[in-house]
Amino acid sequence: MNRKILAGVAIAVVGVVGVSAWLWSGNSSQKNDITLLGNVDIRQVSLAFQDSERIVEMRVEEGAKVTAGQVLAVLDTRTLELQAAQTEAQIEVNKKALLRLRNGSRPEEIGQAQARVDAATTDAKLAELDFQRMQSIAEETHGRGVSRQELDRAAATLKAARAKVEDQSMALRLAKLGPRSEDIEQAAAQLKASEESLALLRHRISLAELKAPTNAVVRSRLAEPGDMASPQKPVYALAIVQPKWIRAYVNGAQLARVRPGMSAEVKIDGLPDASIAGEVGYISSVAEFTPKPVQTEELRTSLVYEVRVLVKDPDDQLRLGMPATVRLVP
Repeated sequence: MNRKILAGVAIAVVGVVGVSAWLWSGNSSQKNDITLLGNVDIRQVSLAFQDSERIVEMRVEEGAKVTAGQVLAVLDTRTLELQAAQTEAQIEVNKKALLRLRNGSRPEEIGQAQARVDAATTDAKLAELDFQRMQSIAEETHGRGVSRQELDRAAATLKAARAKVEDQSMALRLAKLGPRSEDIEQAAAQLKASEESLALLRHRISLAELKAPTNAVVRSRLAEPGDMASPQKPVYALAIVQPKWIRAYVNGAQLARVRPGMSAEVKIDGLPDASIAGEVGYISSVAEFTPKPVQTEELRTSLVYEVRVLVKDPDDQLRLGMPATVRLVP
């Protein structure tokens, strides 16, 4: 009987010791955890048009989920379209001018220039014959048959005819040589400038559609159709849904135990039984005075370090500024 009693007592003692050890181990693990109080934070972006023009469409409302590249608002582009059409017409004019220079003189133009040279040469020969005839008469009559004035007029006519022959000959040579390379390059540059002006107008027309830069949620709608847009006036404010993080703060003693990639468990007040997994993604390297959102009185006068706990929220449960409790597991 005594042996059975002793055996029972021994088993009970072993059980108590085992339970105590388990409880101590659990309490020790919890003591190594770091519990922080923080708030949900996300990135935000303000969207504004690049040009100043009248808004004709506002396509989404507050709270709407938008995707990257989705058109959110549209400007009036009638003025830009008219300017683009005008520039297109100017491009056609410049193309024709450049083509004419590159093709050079047509055979008909060279033939026309040659005909002018022949006509000028014939006129010069007639003027020369007239001058020689009058000069001979003057010599034979000792100046009585032709006056000095008539002789000077004939000489001037001959000089002018010869000059015209030289002028037409130069025009013929230029027609055969064709346009100067500098003129062709200038025409090509003018065409290029017109094409660049058209590209700029097309770019401005494309910017008349305000597009979402990434997947996000519309936080604020700040304009309406009919408003005048400007680069300084935001039209929409978007909340970028990914990534989300919890902004919390640790003191100097806790800082040594926190490292990037450290596992975390996030809980929010509205869902006390559910938790969201996360990990430490950023630890500030600069100390700062405890900000107002920190909720413990004893830390308000201490220096703390910002910690961002990145979380995945596929169900979109977290909202900007929402208080959250973070438990870091070493």
